[in-house]
Amino acid sequence: MKGKLIVIAIGGNSLIEDPSHVTVSSQYEAARKTAHEIAKLVKEGNRVVIVHGNGPQVGYILLRAEYAREILHTVPLDSCVADTQGAIGYQLQRALRNEFEAFGLKKIVSTVVTQVEVSDDDPSFSNPTKPIGSFMSREVAEYHRAKDNWSIVEDAGRGYRRVVASPRPVRIIEEETIKTLLDNDQVVIACGGGGIPVVEKDGMLEGREAVIDKDLVASLLARKLNADLFIISTAVDKVCINYKKENERALSDLSVEMAEKYMEEGQFPPGSMKPKIEAVLSYIKATGNEGIITSPEKLLPSLSHLDGTRVHI
Repeated sequence: MKGKLIVIAIGGNSLIEDPSHVTVSSQYEAARKTAHEIAKLVKEGNRVVIVHGNGPQVGYILLRAEYAREILHTVPLDSCVADTQGAIGYQLQRALRNEFEAFGLKKIVSTVVTQVEVSDDDPSFSNPTKPIGSFMSREVAEYHRAKDNWSIVEDAGRGYRRVVASPRPVRIIEEETIKTLLDNDQVVIACGGGGIPVVEKDGMLEGREAVIDKDLVASLLARKLNADLFIISTAVDKVCINYKKENERALSDLSVEMAEKYMEEGQFPPGSMKPKIEAVLSYIKATGNEGIITSPEKLLPSLSHLDGTRVHI
């Protein structure tokens, strides 16, 4: 009998344990630790699809391009996302395969370079607000505004930064590929970095300079796969209210009604926990199934409600 079908969203920051000492080998070691916890879920008989973030890694690509801008072309953002899907997918794929081998499991892991359709009518394209890349001087910012048509905002005291659209996902182009791999008992890594943003015009796909929220895409994928469980793996063991205040309280159990109430109260910051809560609620309302928000170390205990935050109707 097959176990649960679980979609797990992990953050790009989870691959960066020490921001002051970032190397490929250190990112692999962080990926290995997360893979070890995911492998435990697979060992228990569950089928798993992994969606990963890529924020820091895209930032590194853009920074390299910035240093080389006098001699090399600028890398479009959709290509940056594709690059990170390959690189991070490779690290997770290798780490998972090695963990499975250590557990005595013969499992195949596949990474799918995934395009995600968005709409040109999405309001974020006319009002981009998602900051990406490093801070720039005024001179460099004006250069990119003129040459590359970048949208730039000033952050008082820290310089200038590029902002891009963050449109809502409409459709996962490689959905059937992901389903086929799952049907053949493979562990799948897909929709990395929220997916490569594309629009469809007259049946043809075109890339767009945008960043799609990986938690929202993971929620969409979980709904399309009719997953039994949707997990968001993040930096905290449990969702908290009054976060980092004297009256902070960790939540083991969270209903949809209470989650919406806390959101209205502003308990979940827009750039942090709010999109995760929204993603889980979308999944629960569509499927009636449960969602979990927890840290990588608590993935297995969270399945038995021994840790993490269980979100439900």
